[in-house]
Amino acid sequence: MNEEISRQLREAAAHHHPDRATIVALVEQRAAGPTLPHRAPSIARSGRRVLLAALATAGLLATGGLAVAGIVNGQPPAPAVTTAPAASAPLDSPVPSAPSTATGPAPSTTGGSRPSATPTLPTGRVQNGPLWTEGSVDAKSTVYWGQSSVAVGTSQQLGSLTVELRITQTGGVRETGSWRTLPADDFTVTVQETGGALVYRWVLKPGRTVPAGQHVFAAQFNHATGVRATAGDSYRVDARTAASSPTLRGGFAPAH
Repeated sequence: MNEEISRQLREAAAHHHPDRATIVALVEQRAAGPTLPHRAPSIARSGRRVLLAALATAGLLATGGLAVAGIVNGQPPAPAVTTAPAASAPLDSPVPSAPSTATGPAPSTTGGSRPSATPTLPTGRVQNGPLWTEGSVDAKSTVYWGQSSVAVGTSQQLGSLTVELRITQTGGVRETGSWRTLPADDFTVTVQETGGALVYRWVLKPGRTVPAGQHVFAAQFNHATGVRATAGDSYRVDARTAASSPTLRGGFAPAH
């Protein structure tokens, strides 16, 4: 029985020529909308012939399905593309960030101004008009005590005179006394520590005068044991004559 059916199927398939236009129309119809209701098959059609034709057509459609699809679309079907899921970084792994392009402020192209160096004060004789001065360290100074003095010379009588000596605090500097060759009652004398220095000041009292000649003002002090540096020490003298008001500044030459 099975051999007979197989033989009949082969014969039916050999004589069957599928209507390509009909198949294409059927496929387009099914792709476009719902399937139309089938008409009841004619009673006069032979059941065996219908069955064999249907089986043969099914076989052809099964083997030529891809060809039909190609006919309908006008091009061969594209192969399916499988996209692999993107790999995510482990939760405990740091995600690298884009390098920063921020830059710091641009370096200055102009150099900063240097602090002006303190001018070196003269340690010899200094003169301005009728007035001259000269500072020195007394030869009697020792490793723990010192005396610095200023000689003031004038060729004219002075109606005003202020002499100031500044002894830099180099360690252990303390005032031990002062003196001048002019009368003590003619001057107001003060000694105070200010600005990192011990400052001795002699101010001529109002109504008093200083005669022409050479006069000496001396400051005495203790200091830390050792040879004391005098580079930071200085003096200033302000005077007034009948015709001018000279000012002189200087330092102290080491003792000989």
